[in-house]
Amino acid sequence: MSQRCYYDRMDWWNYVTSCPEPRVMVLQDMDAKPGFGAFVGEIHAAIGIALHCVGCVTNGAVRDLPAVEAMGFQMFSGNVSVSHAYAHIIEFGAPVEIGGLKISSGDLIDGDRHGVLTIPKSIAAQVPAVAAKIRQCEGELLDFCRSPQFSLEELSSRMRKASAACDLPWPRR
Repeated sequence: MSQRCYYDRMDWWNYVTSCPEPRVMVLQDMDAKPGFGAFVGEIHAAIGIALHCVGCVTNGAVRDLPAVEAMGFQMFSGNVSVSHAYAHIIEFGAPVEIGGLKISSGDLIDGDRHGVLTIPKSIAAQVPAVAAKIRQCEGELLDFCRSPQFSLEELSSRMRKASAACDLPWPRR
């Protein structure tokens, strides 16, 4: 094990390459105050991209946001910090918990700036078609809300139809 740099852990990078692509680095900050220092920034993002990682999910902090965004590397974090502080890897390959979500190596995860979720592999192939259908139904409702024909009565009718057609999680009455 190297003591030189916090990112000089070839055993961890080798582990990352053993995970299925597209890869996401998932890191649980175990400090008493998670996010005091940032573990992931421009260097981790560059290495991650070279290893076919698309992003990082952590309850800790990240940094170098403009440089990392310019690379196209995605990050979801608990906060942002200017410094890495005393960052080091304790272990890897074990399940972690990020914001109450348990994530294990090999899990399929999706997220955006609002949060992260896991997708059961048994339904993964269905996700693109269902997402497209939801996007279409929501788009139609948004267009209607912006139109001069908007009324609560018609909204109720359209939501019922959208719910039935798109199997959206809105209550059906």
